[in-house]
Amino acid sequence: MSDRQAARNSRIRQEIAAEAARIMATEGQRSYLTAKEKAARRVGASSRTGLPSNSEVEQALREWQSLYGGVEHSQALLELRAAAASAMRLFAPFRPRLVGPVLEGTADEHSRISLHVFADDPDALIHFLMEHNLPFSQETRRIRWHDGSGRDLEIMVLEGGGQAVELIQMIGPDARQAPPSPVDGRPQRRAGLAQVEAMVADDSASIHADELPFKV
Repeated sequence: MSDRQAARNSRIRQEIAAEAARIMATEGQRSYLTAKEKAARRVGASSRTGLPSNSEVEQALREWQSLYGGVEHSQALLELRAAAASAMRLFAPFRPRLVGPVLEGTADEHSRISLHVFADDPDALIHFLMEHNLPFSQETRRIRWHDGSGRDLEIMVLEGGGQAVELIQMIGPDARQAPPSPVDGRPQRRAGLAQVEAMVADDSASIHADELPFKV
């Protein structure tokens, strides 16, 4: 491949990543692959050119939100993290940990709050939800584990107040290792309640500072 062709392919990858990020930010698309394929069609690129990685799209998403999200994005993230902290207090018996876009800062009003919850008994969470009269739906999510094998994650989804919380059950020995991140394949970062409460306090202070007529 010539240097000119390599440079062209690199530029197209960047264009696809930027458009995929815009799609995820404005259209509520949560699938990286779907966003990339849609973006490639929009920029008139062939899939043979090579799609950008999920990490490239996430970086472009961060840049988009930094440029265009403004206080609205910061406020939405604050509300999601505050709701996450509230849910974590409710599900304290299951040692919840926040994961995903709400933790990483790329979430928006379309994002679910994702919590890993831990129990030895796979039915314990369902019993808890029923005892507390909390309506929920169940989902199964197929993921690729660190060793390349497929795993099914059992998920309980609760909705209310315009927000959705997904409780991802961590059962047995696999609970010790976080599932691979859909962004880079590394173990997902997890945060406990104290960390989430600290982020809420920092987010609130930052928003209030941005609303001042001038900064010292």
